[in-house]
Amino acid sequence: MKNFVVKTIANAGALLVAVWLLDKITLTGSSTGKKAGTLIIVALVFGLVNFLVKPLVKVLTFPLFILTLGLFTLVVNALMLLLTSWVCGKLDLSFHVEGFWTAVIGGLIISVVSWALHVVLPDED
Repeated sequence: MKNFVVKTIANAGALLVAVWLLDKITLTGSSTGKKAGTLIIVALVFGLVNFLVKPLVKVLTFPLFILTLGLFTLVVNALMLLLTSWVCGKLDLSFHVEGFWTAVIGGLIISVVSWALHVVLPDED
């Protein structure tokens, strides 16, 4: 359970950095508390998308991973971020990613920040 909470906090922090750095990734709300709550829910959706959809996409696109020596991971991460944005739109959450290239850069930022936070935060169960 502790590992799940740590991963969610790391995802929320990484998403927050991406929202802060990129103008075309938006998180809106009427107050800081509502933004924080929305960010936690978006982090949960992002984690769920990465848990359920990403392994299937990786298996189906395995030849492209081999052909591009792993660089196709950037495209998969961007697609997962766009899917999260779409799901959040359907759930009426105020998180939006505008465009594929914004998602590529956002996915790169989220990957780096999430990795750094996983190094810092404890993850024992």
